[in-house]
Amino acid sequence: MRLDALGIIVSDMEASLAFYRRLGLDIPVDADSEGHVEVAVGGIRLMFDTVEMVRSFTEWDPPVGGHGIGLAFLCDSPTQVDDSFAGLIHAGYRAASEPFDAFWGQRYATVLDPDGNPVDLFAPL
Repeated sequence: MRLDALGIIVSDMEASLAFYRRLGLDIPVDADSEGHVEVAVGGIRLMFDTVEMVRSFTEWDPPVGGHGIGLAFLCDSPTQVDDSFAGLIHAGYRAASEPFDAFWGQRYATVLDPDGNPVDLFAPL
């Protein structure tokens, strides 16, 4: 047995895919209108499903009092953390944590995807 895929349930497919494209995921442009989208990332599939798609085959309600996932993107440098963070904030996405030098030796920042899930940006110092 092996981990094959991670899934993200999204309320707005177009907005979510636009966010993750800005983070460098190669998601086909024509995928926005579908209720299910998959993209290969580092040997696994990252799957995006709309709430409606998930509810078509199972009962599902959004998590209460928190978020459903957390993702982390490795940047090439501390400067890329800062630049990527600034670009996302400039594009209208929300910050959860401004860039900082973490005690564990990384430049670190957190932005929120359109559904409020935390997405970390990090690089070794």
